[in-house]
Amino acid sequence: MLSTVRDLKSWGTDANGRPFASLLVVKKLAAKTASNGNTFFSAELGDRHGSFNCTIFGDSPVFEVFKTGGEGAVVRVEGKIDFYQGRLSPKLARALALSEDELGAPGLIENLVEVAPEDAEALWTEFDGFMTSIAQPELRATVKSVFDEIGATFRWSPAAVAMHHAYRHGLLEHTVHMARACRALLPLYTEVDADLALAGILLHDTGKAIEYEGTLATKRSRRGILQGHVVLGYQLARRHGIKCKLDHERLERLEHIILSHQGEPEWGAAVYAATPEAVFVSMIDNLDAKMGMVQRALRQSDGTSEFSERLPGLSSPLLMRTVPSLAAPPSA
Repeated sequence: MLSTVRDLKSWGTDANGRPFASLLVVKKLAAKTASNGNTFFSAELGDRHGSFNCTIFGDSPVFEVFKTGGEGAVVRVEGKIDFYQGRLSPKLARALALSEDELGAPGLIENLVEVAPEDAEALWTEFDGFMTSIAQPELRATVKSVFDEIGATFRWSPAAVAMHHAYRHGLLEHTVHMARACRALLPLYTEVDADLALAGILLHDTGKAIEYEGTLATKRSRRGILQGHVVLGYQLARRHGIKCKLDHERLERLEHIILSHQGEPEWGAAVYAATPEAVFVSMIDNLDAKMGMVQRALRQSDGTSEFSERLPGLSSPLLMRTVPSLAAPPSA
């Protein structure tokens, strides 16, 4: 019987040495050189329930399978449970890459690919409602024009390779969540132009529809590596803003939201946020990114661990147990 990633993680360190077999996607594969000069792979393997990292040395019987298959390959692996520094890191003994014909088996892809927990069609309908609600005509036309170009890709793209909303439809989910937060918070901050803030949110990560590629495993495209999603998104907004005759003041402010939404230069921002709308959007982006990591960790919990593994975006393990419910008051 094949074990999922959730199964493997639920066994815990007491299961060291326990044999297993799983069907997994090679999400990342990086060739590295050991101190003795030998090549090894640092691999991330996963399915829709999560992922784990493991090391594959050059003398391993599975090394050539991973070398030939590369990122995005689907492999059936056998090995033994092992942990490194408290994290699951199995030792693999056998691996077989599946062919394209074998990938067509009913339900196979669905079991391998993580998707957003919310229905993608419902998310897109809500997203379209947010676009339509932008009152300023040229600004609304600019946003709609961008999604006329990239909408099909945007709808299925992940929001990241590994950090937040890193799964199919994750970019759409992240953007809709931000738009919901925007609507809820705007009454508290009357200094923020509502149309510009909402347009900025809908467009802030559009460059990721160009930056990322891959069906089973996400990786950065050539343009993504050379330019990055901030610049790619800026280019989209500028081109469509000019096409839709958006006035210079609004176009400049819209571009600035996209260029600054990452918050800090070391996080990928081209500039610091310098308008009320840019500060507002940047903070909402940071909030939803971090809460997206929290939500995903809770969804992937095996129900037995008190803390998650360390989450890179939070720099700390997450307490997984919910706050206990208060006892009901005694009846009179």
